[in-house]
Amino acid sequence: MKFVDEASIKVFAGNGGSGCLSFRREKYVPKGGPDGGDGGDGGSVILEADGNLNTMVDFRFQRSFRAQNGESGRGQNKTGKAGEDLVLKVPVGTTVLDEDTGEMLGDLSVPGQRLVVARGGFHGLGNTRFKSSTNRAPRQTSKGSEGEQRHLKLELKVLADVGLLGLPNAGKSTFIRAVSSATPKVADYPFTTLVPNLGVVKVEAHRSFVVADIPGLIEGASEGAGLGIRFLKHLTRNRILLHLVDMAPFDGVEPADAALAITAELERFSPTLARRERWLVLNKADLVDAPTFAERRQAVVDALGWKGPVYEIAAISGQGTDRLCGDLMTYLEERRAREEADPELAEAELQEQFAMQAEARERVEAYRASRRRQARGEEGDAGPDDDDFDDDDYDVEVEYAP
Repeated sequence: MKFVDEASIKVFAGNGGSGCLSFRREKYVPKGGPDGGDGGDGGSVILEADGNLNTMVDFRFQRSFRAQNGESGRGQNKTGKAGEDLVLKVPVGTTVLDEDTGEMLGDLSVPGQRLVVARGGFHGLGNTRFKSSTNRAPRQTSKGSEGEQRHLKLELKVLADVGLLGLPNAGKSTFIRAVSSATPKVADYPFTTLVPNLGVVKVEAHRSFVVADIPGLIEGASEGAGLGIRFLKHLTRNRILLHLVDMAPFDGVEPADAALAITAELERFSPTLARRERWLVLNKADLVDAPTFAERRQAVVDALGWKGPVYEIAAISGQGTDRLCGDLMTYLEERRAREEADPELAEAELQEQFAMQAEARERVEAYRASRRRQARGEEGDAGPDDDDFDDDDYDVEVEYAP
């Protein structure tokens, strides 16, 4: 299927029904009176997080959604039927933005969570409402109000506790296969994953966490090179990042240089994300002799000025992965416990995620604006026939395997 992580849609809430102008007329009733009923309220447009969805592909082609209008009132004090609410299912992890104002309307991070994005119009009043001791035969009614209309941008960030960060061929897909039941593509030649993959890591009974294999970065990714900028935003929801470094690179690139390149891209993309908790994982330890590995390890640590945890693993054989996953589980459990005990800490975490998402959004929009200028021939050699440009090219025809 297509993995689509962004969508722009227009939503229209229903209009309220108008009130009715009517007077009671019945046989053998000498004195009638006003009996016009009220209209019905318009239906609202509601977004609901659905745990069975993992892509925005449903909004790829249909982009306009309208809730029902309320019916008008009738005589005999009959109230018009209210319009039905329109409930749109979206994946868990969807951020909802008002595209016209840039305001963030909500963040749907829990299955079943709902958000009213366009409220239906209020019903109009029938002439019965205007009856009084001095106005026995009112001819006044009111019209129902119009429902809200919004131009929304839906952004999906995969919900995972741990995000894998590293250059193509660093072993991220191999790692996720080794520690979970996910089966992303791996091969003995260099390539990069095209779409995020999720895997559930079960440390022991009732203790597990979700790890995300984010598509690999290349140098210049923060400026739009490769696929990195399209998927870096998915890291903003992770509680901790694992920076995988290939200690036996096939192309002869020094591991220290590769590690520095990733760090630089991360800082350019989102300074807040670059300050996120990050552990260094040195992969392919089984392919290098001990003295060479020790030398390269020290070079990486020195180049990064690293003070945090360092793990040595061989993902293909599972060497060192049990210890790493156990430490990750302990870290995540302790962090969750602290946030549950301290609401201010939980709120600070939420605000930090929003800050990272805002920085990511700004970087992606700057890239898109640059590509649009190139497509118009305003800069560089790109022109209107530039086949590489697609302002809505955020989907890839590959399998999404959580």
